[in-house]
Amino acid sequence: MGQPTPTGGNWNTGPAPGSNAPSFPSGDGQGAGNVGTMFAAVLLLVTGCLAIFQGIAAIANDDVYARIGSYVFEFDLTAWGWIHLIIGIIVVLTGVGLFAGSNLARGAGIALAGISVILNFMWLPYQPWWSIIIIAIDVFIIWALCTSWTHATD
Repeated sequence: MGQPTPTGGNWNTGPAPGSNAPSFPSGDGQGAGNVGTMFAAVLLLVTGCLAIFQGIAAIANDDVYARIGSYVFEFDLTAWGWIHLIIGIIVVLTGVGLFAGSNLARGAGIALAGISVILNFMWLPYQPWWSIIIIAIDVFIIWALCTSWTHATD
C-alpha cells in the first residue's frame, strides 16, 4: 500500500518495482523482429548495392579492373558487370523483403548469398581481397538467416 499524501491520496499507487516483466519483442524468429534477420537484411542491402556499383564499373569502363591471363572462368568484363548488376538488384530487393518479414525473402536470401559466394569465388582473379571479404559476409548472411529461422508448430 502507498503512503497517504496530505490531500488524502497515495504517493505510490503503481505496482511494486520489478513486479511486471518488460515488454520486449518475443524473439521467436517470426517476421522481421529477430536481430539476426535484421542484421542479415542490412548486410544484404549493403552487399547488393556494392554489387550494383561493381557491375556498373565493369560495364561502363573495362579499364577499372586489371586484365588477367588465361583463367578457367574467363568471361568478358562487360558480361561480369551485367551478372553483378542483375544479382545486386535482386539481392537489394531480397533485403527489402526481409525487412517486411517475408519467409520467401529469407529463403531467397539464403539462396542468393550462396550464389554470391560462387560468383565471388569466380571473381577472385579480378579483385581477390574484395572477393574474399564479400564471401565472408555472404557466409555470415547464410548463417544468420538459417539460425534465426524458426517454424511455427501449430
